[in-house]
Amino acid sequence: MAEHPSLVFHKSSYSTTRQECVEVAEFPAGAAVRDSERPGAGHLVFPAHEWAALLIIVTR
Repeated sequence: MAEHPSLVFHKSSYSTTRQECVEVAEFPAGAAVRDSERPGAGHLVFPAHEWAALLIIVTR
Protein backbone atom coordinates (compact mmCIF):
# COMPACT_ATOMS: atom_id res chain seq x y z
CA MET A 1 0.00 0.00 0.00
CA ALA A 2 1.37 3.41 -0.91
CA GLU A 3 2.25 5.83 1.85
CA HIS A 4 -0.49 8.36 2.52
CA PRO A 5 0.94 11.83 3.23
CA SER A 6 -1.68 12.76 5.85
CA LEU A 7 -0.89 9.77 8.10
CA VAL A 8 1.30 10.67 11.07
CA PHE A 9 2.90 7.55 12.53
CA HIS A 10 4.20 7.21 16.09
CA LYS A 11 5.78 4.27 17.92
CA SER A 12 3.13 2.13 19.57
CA SER A 13 3.15 2.16 23.36
CA TYR A 14 2.66 -1.62 23.13
CA SER A 15 5.99 -2.09 21.36
CA THR A 16 8.83 -3.48 23.40
CA THR A 17 12.20 -1.84 23.80
CA ARG A 18 13.71 -4.55 21.61
CA GLN A 19 13.56 -4.57 17.81
CA GLU A 20 9.93 -5.64 17.41
CA CYS A 21 8.43 -2.18 17.06
CA VAL A 22 5.34 -1.11 15.23
CA GLU A 23 4.19 2.39 14.45
CA VAL A 24 0.56 3.49 14.49
CA ALA A 25 -1.26 6.33 12.76
CA GLU A 26 -4.75 6.88 14.17
CA PHE A 27 -7.43 8.72 12.21
CA PRO A 28 -11.23 9.12 12.59
CA ALA A 29 -12.09 6.09 10.44
CA GLY A 30 -9.56 3.75 12.12
CA ALA A 31 -5.82 3.21 12.31
CA ALA A 32 -2.85 2.23 10.16
CA VAL A 33 -0.01 0.05 11.42
CA ARG A 34 3.47 -0.41 9.95
CA ASP A 35 6.80 -2.01 10.83
CA SER A 36 9.11 0.65 12.26
CA GLU A 37 12.14 -1.17 10.81
CA ARG A 38 10.66 -1.06 7.27
CA PRO A 39 8.32 1.97 7.07
CA GLY A 40 8.61 2.10 3.29
CA ALA A 41 7.15 -1.40 2.97
CA GLY A 42 3.64 -0.03 3.49
CA HIS A 43 1.04 -0.29 6.21
CA LEU A 44 -2.11 -2.16 7.16
CA VAL A 45 -5.35 -0.23 7.66
CA PHE A 46 -7.94 -1.25 10.25
CA PRO A 47 -11.49 0.20 10.40
CA ALA A 48 -12.34 1.93 13.69
CA HIS A 49 -14.49 -0.92 15.05
CA GLU A 50 -11.73 -3.49 14.41
CA TRP A 51 -9.05 -1.26 15.91
CA ALA A 52 -11.17 -0.66 19.03
CA ALA A 53 -11.74 -4.42 19.42
CA LEU A 54 -8.01 -5.10 19.12
CA LEU A 55 -7.15 -2.52 21.77
CA ILE A 56 -9.69 -4.07 24.15
CA ILE A 57 -8.07 -7.48 23.70
CA VAL A 58 -4.51 -6.16 24.07
CA THR A 59 -5.23 -4.19 27.24
CA ARG A 60 -6.85 -7.07 29.14
